[in-house]
Amino acid sequence: MPRPALALTAALCFVACDAPEAAGVLYTFTSDAAGFDTHSFYYDTGREVVVFDAQFTEPLAEALVDDIRAHTDSPIRYVVITHPNPDKFNGVGPLRAAGATVVASEATAAAIPGVHAYKRAAFIANGTFDEDSYPPEAVVDLRFTDTLRLDLLGDATIELQVLEHPGVSSTQTVAHIPAAGALIVGDLVHHGVHAWLEGGIVDGAPRPDLSAWSAALDELRDWGDVTVYGGRGASAPMDVAVVSQQDYLVGIDGVVRDYVAGVDDPDAFTGEAAAGHYAAITEAAREAFPERGLDYLITYGVYGFVQSLVR
Repeated sequence: MPRPALALTAALCFVACDAPEAAGVLYTFTSDAAGFDTHSFYYDTGREVVVFDAQFTEPLAEALVDDIRAHTDSPIRYVVITHPNPDKFNGVGPLRAAGATVVASEATAAAIPGVHAYKRAAFIANGTFDEDSYPPEAVVDLRFTDTLRLDLLGDATIELQVLEHPGVSSTQTVAHIPAAGALIVGDLVHHGVHAWLEGGIVDGAPRPDLSAWSAALDELRDWGDVTVYGGRGASAPMDVAVVSQQDYLVGIDGVVRDYVAGVDDPDAFTGEAAAGHYAAITEAAREAFPERGLDYLITYGVYGFVQSLVR
Protein backbone atom coordinates (compact mmCIF):
# COMPACT_ATOMS: atom_id res chain seq x y z
CA MET A 1 0.00 0.00 0.00
CA PRO A 2 1.47 3.40 -0.95
CA ARG A 3 1.96 6.00 1.72
CA PRO A 4 -0.69 8.70 2.02
CA ALA A 5 -0.36 11.54 -0.43
CA LEU A 6 -2.27 14.72 -1.11
CA ALA A 7 -5.55 14.25 -2.86
CA LEU A 8 -7.00 15.07 -6.21
CA THR A 9 -10.10 17.21 -5.93
CA ALA A 10 -13.27 17.78 -7.87
CA ALA A 11 -16.32 19.94 -7.25
CA LEU A 12 -19.89 19.53 -8.36
CA CYS A 13 -22.64 22.12 -8.12
CA PHE A 14 -26.14 20.67 -8.02
CA VAL A 15 -28.03 23.96 -8.16
CA ALA A 16 -27.30 27.19 -9.94
CA CYS A 17 -23.97 28.25 -8.52
CA ASP A 18 -24.95 31.92 -8.58
CA ALA A 19 -27.81 31.23 -6.13
CA PRO A 20 -26.34 29.36 -3.14
CA GLU A 21 -28.91 30.94 -0.84
CA ALA A 22 -31.63 28.88 -2.54
CA ALA A 23 -30.29 25.40 -2.03
CA GLY A 24 -26.61 25.59 -1.23
CA VAL A 25 -23.79 23.93 -3.09
CA LEU A 26 -22.59 20.36 -2.61
CA TYR A 27 -18.93 19.73 -3.41
CA THR A 28 -16.90 16.54 -3.73
CA PHE A 29 -13.30 16.10 -2.60
CA THR A 30 -11.66 12.81 -3.58
CA SER A 31 -8.39 11.33 -2.37
CA ASP A 32 -5.98 9.32 -4.49
CA ALA A 33 -5.43 5.58 -4.00
CA ALA A 34 -3.26 6.21 -0.92
CA GLY A 35 -6.44 7.48 0.73
CA PHE A 36 -8.50 4.67 -0.85
CA ASP A 37 -10.10 6.97 -3.47
CA THR A 38 -12.44 8.17 -0.75
CA HIS A 39 -14.98 10.93 -1.27
CA SER A 40 -15.59 13.61 1.31
CA PHE A 41 -18.63 15.72 0.47
CA TYR A 42 -19.18 19.20 1.82
CA TYR A 43 -22.30 21.31 1.67
CA ASP A 44 -22.04 25.09 1.67
CA THR A 45 -25.27 26.89 2.57
CA GLY A 46 -23.66 30.21 1.69
CA ARG A 47 -23.22 30.93 5.40
CA GLU A 48 -21.64 27.74 6.78
CA VAL A 49 -20.26 24.36 5.68
CA VAL A 50 -21.04 20.80 6.72
CA VAL A 51 -18.49 18.10 5.80
CA PHE A 52 -19.32 14.42 5.40
CA ASP A 53 -16.43 12.08 6.25
CA ALA A 54 -12.95 13.22 7.19
CA GLN A 55 -10.50 11.22 5.03
CA PHE A 56 -7.91 8.59 5.95
CA THR A 57 -5.06 10.81 7.19
CA GLU A 58 -4.58 14.24 8.65
CA PRO A 59 -2.61 15.48 5.58
CA LEU A 60 -5.56 14.47 3.41
CA ALA A 61 -7.92 16.23 5.81
CA GLU A 62 -5.73 19.34 5.58
CA ALA A 63 -6.00 19.14 1.80
CA LEU A 64 -9.78 18.85 2.23
CA VAL A 65 -9.81 22.01 4.35
CA ASP A 66 -7.72 23.76 1.70
CA ASP A 67 -10.22 22.67 -0.95
CA ILE A 68 -13.09 24.05 1.11
CA ARG A 69 -11.26 27.34 1.52
CA ALA A 70 -10.66 27.47 -2.25
CA HIS A 71 -14.42 27.36 -2.84
CA THR A 72 -15.97 29.28 0.04
CA ASP A 73 -15.27 31.59 2.96
CA SER A 74 -18.15 30.08 4.94
CA PRO A 75 -17.07 28.71 8.33
CA ILE A 76 -16.84 24.93 8.72
CA ARG A 77 -19.48 24.10 11.33
CA TYR A 78 -19.79 20.28 11.36
CA VAL A 79 -18.06 17.14 10.12
CA VAL A 80 -20.34 14.10 10.05
CA ILE A 81 -18.86 10.57 10.23
CA THR A 82 -21.11 8.24 8.26
CA HIS A 83 -19.66 4.97 9.61
CA PRO A 84 -16.71 3.69 11.67
CA ASN A 85 -14.05 3.08 9.02
CA PRO A 86 -10.69 4.90 9.28
CA ASP A 87 -11.01 6.67 5.93
CA LYS A 88 -14.07 8.34 7.42
CA PHE A 89 -12.77 9.36 10.86
CA ASN A 90 -8.95 9.47 10.93
CA GLY A 91 -8.80 13.03 9.60
CA VAL A 92 -11.13 14.75 12.05
CA GLY A 93 -8.30 16.64 13.79
CA PRO A 94 -7.65 19.27 11.09
CA LEU A 95 -11.38 19.78 10.59
CA ARG A 96 -11.90 20.33 14.31
CA ALA A 97 -8.96 22.74 14.27
CA ALA A 98 -10.74 24.58 11.46
CA GLY A 99 -13.79 25.01 13.71
CA ALA A 100 -15.90 21.92 13.01
CA THR A 101 -17.92 20.01 15.58
CA VAL A 102 -17.46 16.26 15.00
CA VAL A 103 -20.82 14.48 14.72
CA ALA A 104 -21.47 10.73 14.78
CA SER A 105 -24.09 8.28 15.95
CA GLU A 106 -23.68 6.65 19.35
CA ALA A 107 -23.02 3.34 17.58
CA THR A 108 -20.30 4.83 15.38
CA ALA A 109 -18.67 6.63 18.30
CA ALA A 110 -18.70 3.42 20.36
CA ALA A 111 -17.09 1.46 17.51
CA ILE A 112 -14.28 3.93 16.74
CA PRO A 113 -11.83 2.87 19.53
CA GLY A 114 -11.89 -0.80 18.52
CA VAL A 115 -11.65 -0.06 14.81
CA HIS A 116 -8.83 2.40 15.40
CA ALA A 117 -6.82 -0.11 17.45
CA TYR A 118 -7.33 -2.88 14.87
CA LYS A 119 -6.42 -0.71 11.89
CA ARG A 120 -3.51 0.98 13.62
CA ALA A 121 -1.94 -2.40 14.36
CA ALA A 122 -2.56 -3.65 10.81
CA PHE A 123 -1.14 -0.61 9.02
CA ILE A 124 1.92 -0.46 11.25
CA ALA A 125 2.49 -4.19 10.74
CA ASN A 126 2.39 -3.87 6.94
CA GLY A 127 4.76 -0.89 6.96
CA THR A 128 2.35 1.77 5.72
CA PHE A 129 2.82 3.73 8.96
CA ASP A 130 5.09 3.64 11.97
CA GLU A 131 4.17 4.13 15.62
CA ASP A 132 4.42 7.90 15.37
CA SER A 133 2.77 8.54 12.01
CA TYR A 134 -0.56 6.73 12.32
CA PRO A 135 -3.38 9.23 13.00
CA PRO A 136 -4.61 9.61 16.59
CA GLU A 137 -7.94 8.14 17.62
CA ALA A 138 -10.89 10.30 16.58
CA VAL A 139 -12.95 12.06 19.23
CA VAL A 140 -16.68 12.68 18.66
CA ASP A 141 -18.14 15.94 20.00
CA LEU A 142 -21.85 15.48 19.25
CA ARG A 143 -23.54 12.08 19.44
CA PHE A 144 -27.07 11.01 18.61
CA THR A 145 -28.97 7.75 18.86
CA ASP A 146 -31.26 7.29 15.84
CA THR A 147 -31.87 10.63 14.14
CA LEU A 148 -30.52 14.15 14.28
CA ARG A 149 -31.64 17.28 12.44
CA LEU A 150 -28.98 19.90 11.84
CA ASP A 151 -30.58 23.31 11.40
CA LEU A 152 -28.13 25.49 9.52
CA LEU A 153 -27.72 29.18 8.83
CA GLY A 154 -29.21 30.06 5.48
CA ASP A 155 -32.47 28.21 6.22
CA ALA A 156 -31.00 24.83 5.28
CA THR A 157 -31.40 21.54 7.10
CA ILE A 158 -29.59 18.22 7.08
CA GLU A 159 -31.30 15.10 8.40
CA LEU A 160 -29.12 12.31 9.80
CA GLN A 161 -30.49 8.82 10.32
CA VAL A 162 -28.96 5.56 11.49
CA LEU A 163 -30.08 2.63 9.36
CA GLU A 164 -31.52 -0.52 10.90
CA HIS A 165 -29.01 -2.69 9.02
CA PRO A 166 -25.24 -2.15 9.21
CA GLY A 167 -24.24 -2.32 5.57
CA VAL A 168 -20.53 -2.12 4.79
CA SER A 169 -19.53 -1.53 8.41
CA SER A 170 -20.95 -2.32 11.84
CA THR A 171 -23.35 0.64 11.67
CA GLN A 172 -24.39 3.16 9.03
CA THR A 173 -25.61 6.76 9.11
CA VAL A 174 -27.03 8.47 6.04
CA ALA A 175 -27.44 12.21 5.53
CA HIS A 176 -30.36 13.71 3.63
CA ILE A 177 -29.99 17.24 2.25
CA PRO A 178 -33.53 18.08 1.09
CA ALA A 179 -32.65 21.33 -0.67
CA ALA A 180 -30.04 19.57 -2.81
CA GLY A 181 -32.07 16.42 -3.40
CA ALA A 182 -29.08 14.49 -2.08
CA LEU A 183 -28.63 11.42 0.10
CA ILE A 184 -25.07 10.83 1.32
CA VAL A 185 -24.55 7.17 2.23
CA GLY A 186 -20.83 6.61 2.84
CA ASP A 187 -19.44 3.33 1.51
CA LEU A 188 -22.86 1.71 1.38
CA VAL A 189 -22.73 2.49 -2.35
CA HIS A 190 -19.69 2.11 -4.64
CA HIS A 191 -21.30 3.07 -7.93
CA GLY A 192 -19.26 1.95 -10.92
CA VAL A 193 -16.36 0.69 -8.82
CA HIS A 194 -15.57 -2.35 -6.70
CA ALA A 195 -16.45 -2.45 -3.02
CA TRP A 196 -14.47 -2.93 0.17
CA LEU A 197 -15.51 -6.38 1.44
CA GLU A 198 -13.79 -6.49 4.82
CA GLY A 199 -16.94 -5.92 6.85
CA GLY A 200 -17.27 -4.03 10.09
CA ILE A 201 -14.64 -4.54 12.78
CA VAL A 202 -16.41 -6.05 15.80
CA ASP A 203 -14.60 -7.40 18.87
CA GLY A 204 -11.27 -7.15 17.09
CA ALA A 205 -12.22 -9.03 13.93
CA PRO A 206 -13.93 -8.32 10.59
CA ARG A 207 -17.62 -9.26 10.43
CA PRO A 208 -18.90 -8.93 6.84
CA ASP A 209 -22.60 -9.48 6.13
CA LEU A 210 -23.61 -8.98 2.49
CA SER A 211 -27.25 -9.81 3.22
CA ALA A 212 -27.45 -7.04 5.81
CA TRP A 213 -25.70 -4.72 3.35
CA SER A 214 -28.37 -5.44 0.73
CA ALA A 215 -31.09 -4.86 3.33
CA ALA A 216 -29.53 -1.51 4.22
CA LEU A 217 -29.68 -0.57 0.55
CA ASP A 218 -33.40 -1.35 0.54
CA GLU A 219 -33.82 1.10 3.41
CA LEU A 220 -32.53 3.90 1.18
CA ARG A 221 -35.70 3.72 -0.91
CA ASP A 222 -37.54 5.48 1.91
CA TRP A 223 -35.98 8.74 0.71
CA GLY A 224 -37.62 8.46 -2.69
CA ASP A 225 -36.40 10.33 -5.76
CA VAL A 226 -33.02 11.63 -4.64
CA THR A 227 -29.49 11.37 -5.95
CA VAL A 228 -27.31 8.96 -3.98
CA TYR A 229 -23.73 9.97 -3.20
CA GLY A 230 -21.57 7.03 -2.13
CA GLY A 231 -18.16 6.94 -0.53
CA ARG A 232 -16.51 5.95 -3.82
CA GLY A 233 -17.47 6.01 -7.48
CA ALA A 234 -20.09 8.15 -9.19
CA SER A 235 -23.35 9.58 -7.90
CA ALA A 236 -26.53 8.04 -9.28
CA PRO A 237 -30.33 8.28 -9.03
CA MET A 238 -31.81 6.22 -6.20
CA ASP A 239 -33.16 3.31 -8.23
CA VAL A 240 -29.99 3.01 -10.30
CA ALA A 241 -27.68 3.18 -7.29
CA VAL A 242 -29.59 0.63 -5.19
CA VAL A 243 -30.21 -1.92 -7.94
CA SER A 244 -26.66 -1.70 -9.27
CA GLN A 245 -25.12 -2.14 -5.82
CA GLN A 246 -27.39 -5.02 -4.91
CA ASP A 247 -26.66 -6.77 -8.21
CA TYR A 248 -22.96 -6.30 -7.55
CA LEU A 249 -23.21 -7.80 -4.08
CA VAL A 250 -24.94 -10.89 -5.48
CA GLY A 251 -22.33 -11.22 -8.20
CA ILE A 252 -19.26 -10.67 -6.03
CA ASP A 253 -20.67 -13.07 -3.44
CA GLY A 254 -20.70 -15.75 -6.13
CA VAL A 255 -17.20 -14.90 -7.36
CA VAL A 256 -15.66 -15.15 -3.90
CA ARG A 257 -17.59 -18.24 -2.83
CA ASP A 258 -16.69 -20.08 -6.04
CA TYR A 259 -13.02 -19.31 -5.59
CA VAL A 260 -12.95 -20.30 -1.93
CA ALA A 261 -14.75 -23.54 -2.69
CA GLY A 262 -11.97 -24.45 -5.11
CA VAL A 263 -9.22 -24.19 -2.47
CA ASP A 264 -8.89 -27.31 -0.35
CA ASP A 265 -6.83 -25.83 2.47
CA PRO A 266 -8.57 -22.98 4.33
CA ASP A 267 -5.26 -22.05 5.97
CA ALA A 268 -4.02 -21.04 2.51
CA PHE A 269 -5.85 -17.75 2.95
CA THR A 270 -3.79 -16.72 5.98
CA GLY A 271 -0.35 -18.17 5.25
CA GLU A 272 2.38 -17.21 2.81
CA ALA A 273 0.16 -18.11 -0.15
CA ALA A 274 -2.61 -15.72 0.93
CA ALA A 275 -1.49 -12.79 -1.21
CA GLY A 276 -1.57 -14.95 -4.32
CA HIS A 277 -5.09 -16.11 -3.58
CA TYR A 278 -6.33 -12.57 -2.99
CA ALA A 279 -4.72 -11.48 -6.26
CA ALA A 280 -6.50 -14.34 -8.02
CA ILE A 281 -9.84 -13.35 -6.49
CA THR A 282 -9.21 -9.80 -7.70
CA GLU A 283 -8.61 -11.07 -11.22
CA ALA A 284 -11.82 -13.10 -11.06
CA ALA A 285 -13.71 -10.01 -9.89
CA ARG A 286 -12.16 -7.97 -12.70
CA GLU A 287 -13.35 -10.52 -15.25
CA ALA A 288 -16.84 -10.66 -13.74
CA PHE A 289 -17.19 -6.86 -13.60
CA PRO A 290 -15.00 -5.40 -16.38
CA GLU A 291 -16.88 -2.10 -16.23
CA ARG A 292 -15.98 -1.43 -12.59
CA GLY A 293 -12.84 0.35 -11.45
CA LEU A 294 -10.75 0.34 -8.26
CA ASP A 295 -10.23 -3.41 -8.19
CA TYR A 296 -7.43 -2.94 -5.63
CA LEU A 297 -10.25 -2.61 -3.10
CA ILE A 298 -10.92 -6.31 -3.62
CA THR A 299 -7.24 -7.17 -3.19
CA TYR A 300 -6.96 -5.46 0.19
CA GLY A 301 -10.49 -5.81 1.55
CA VAL A 302 -11.76 -9.24 0.48
CA TYR A 303 -9.84 -11.05 3.23
CA GLY A 304 -12.64 -10.29 5.68
CA PHE A 305 -15.27 -11.92 3.50
CA VAL A 306 -13.01 -14.87 2.73
CA GLN A 307 -12.29 -15.46 6.42
CA SER A 308 -16.02 -15.45 7.15
CA LEU A 309 -16.40 -18.31 4.67
CA VAL A 310 -13.56 -20.49 5.88
CA ARG A 311 -13.71 -20.14 9.67
